[in-house]
Amino acid sequence: MNSITRGFLIGTIAMALMVTASNILVQYPINDFLTWGAFTYPLCFLVTDLSTRSLGPERARRIVYVGFACAVLLSIVLASPRIALASGSAFLIAQLLDVAIFYRLRKAAWWIAPLVSSLVATSADTAIFFSVAFAGTDLPWITLALGDYMIKLAIALFMLIPFRALISLLPSRQELVRGMTR
Repeated sequence: MNSITRGFLIGTIAMALMVTASNILVQYPINDFLTWGAFTYPLCFLVTDLSTRSLGPERARRIVYVGFACAVLLSIVLASPRIALASGSAFLIAQLLDVAIFYRLRKAAWWIAPLVSSLVATSADTAIFFSVAFAGTDLPWITLALGDYMIKLAIALFMLIPFRALISLLPSRQELVRGMTR
């Protein structure tokens, strides 16, 4: 198995597992301002950013699509159809937005692309997910959305540390392409 295929499989599996776990955990509020899903979902942006940097935007988008399909199917079974619909819609829009922004900013300082893309995409994801998943329910979904968003912002900042560490370990897109042509 070549490095590109291995990277694609690892990214897809990680994405599907994290989204599914988040869809289960978001159903369990910690208080009126936070759910457990706020702590797991931001890891998806780390996977997307590492995939975009290492594999390029085309493969990163494929990871998003396959991760999306797997996560929606698993979430229908393990969470609820409404959570699966909300998650799928928010996930697809936010992750594709993340890939586009990251790729556009990739040549700036190492921390700009992952931080800006995660912050913008997290905003879209939170607004779409919470309004579709919980509007019209008895849950205080607006305060939950705001609380989750604040945690996601903090985690996006913290994720810069593993991002920086992991980019030095991952082959660049150019190295992967060169390895395939040998």
